[in-house]
Amino acid sequence: MEQHVLVALALSFVGGLSTSLGALLVIVNPSPDLKRLGLLQGFAAGLMLSISFLDLAHNALNSIGFLKANLWFFAGVLFFGFVVKFIPEPTFVPTTDASKKKTDDDGSGKDMMKKHRRQVLFSGIITAVGISLHNFPEGMAVFLGSVKGLRVGVNLAIAIALHNIPEGVAVALPLYFATKSKWQAFKYATLSGLAEPLGVFFVAVLFPSNYTSCS
Repeated sequence: MEQHVLVALALSFVGGLSTSLGALLVIVNPSPDLKRLGLLQGFAAGLMLSISFLDLAHNALNSIGFLKANLWFFAGVLFFGFVVKFIPEPTFVPTTDASKKKTDDDGSGKDMMKKHRRQVLFSGIITAVGISLHNFPEGMAVFLGSVKGLRVGVNLAIAIALHNIPEGVAVALPLYFATKSKWQAFKYATLSGLAEPLGVFFVAVLFPSNYTSCS
């Protein structure tokens, strides 16, 4: 394997595994309750939306123009909506039977919490899938940047690593809440980040002529 491919792989691992750092920030603390889960998810969502609109969307508009950038934006929305159809999020339906509440109030409460945890679990899985799809082209970008020059690749990897930390938080939080398992939360956050070196491998193996012409 050529040297610049190995460099790009190393840089993409640095960026991708930053999701693991985000997961560590979650699992070093006790499993969150509902209120804390909502607060932290809102914070992570705010960070990612800020990055998307203030950085990624801005760069896309400057690179390919308003029309194409918006077309690709909504194409991404539709594509993710299509993906979500294959991982349906269960609907949380609280028990409304009054007689059941009287006879088994505690059991009903536990059942409702189980359903809610299941809903949060699916939400975490969907988030992990979405972030994996997002990280894959980031790996391609790191690879192509590193082909142009090591400095470009390093700068890209650092920028991606910084915004991958809240992505790791966004994946790990719901999974930690739903499963109470630190390992499951860490595992899925890490796997979502490993889509980035997969993007490097994809370009290097399937499109070798593209990067040899750039170098």
